[in-house]
Amino acid sequence: MKTTKRARCPWVPEGNKLYCRYHDEEWGVPVHDDRKMFEFLVLESAQAGLSWLTVLKKREAYREAFHNFDPARVAKFGARDVNRLLKNAGLIRNRAKINAAVSNARAFLEIQKESGSFSRYLWAFVSGHAINHCLRRLADYRPTCPEADLAAAELKKRGFKFLGPTTMYAHFQATGLVNDHVISCFRY
Repeated sequence: MKTTKRARCPWVPEGNKLYCRYHDEEWGVPVHDDRKMFEFLVLESAQAGLSWLTVLKKREAYREAFHNFDPARVAKFGARDVNRLLKNAGLIRNRAKINAAVSNARAFLEIQKESGSFSRYLWAFVSGHAINHCLRRLADYRPTCPEADLAAAELKKRGFKFLGPTTMYAHFQATGLVNDHVISCFRY
């Protein structure tokens, strides 16, 4: 029996099972769970300047090192914890990025406390509904959008680090605040 090949977004490397699974099962799926939101914030910040594949390969080590992305536990990390993480070969060992994850956890908890949930706070930037960009080809992808720019600026004011407009837009794409699957993709 002949199997049919799924049409995916053009940025997904054909044959890369890790990337295909991420695209097929996670990327662009609307996230309303705060812990999952925090996971993507940590991972997107860690990815800055690197390939997403690098982060995907290290994801399980991040889950273990960051207590399954529990922001309350990460917010309590001190200098000893940061030094321990810097020795963990399973992570991206960049002191500024690890420190950002800790300070971002603290800021995350503040927003959670004020808004009832971080998810609710972030979804407000898109009026509670995913933005559908109707992309057709790789050249149609943009590095950011006005809503991600605004969210990045607001989060920066609140003390977040390593979350500029492009990183925030990647977070919007990953967590389904925008639908950037090309219209020919089976996930569109």
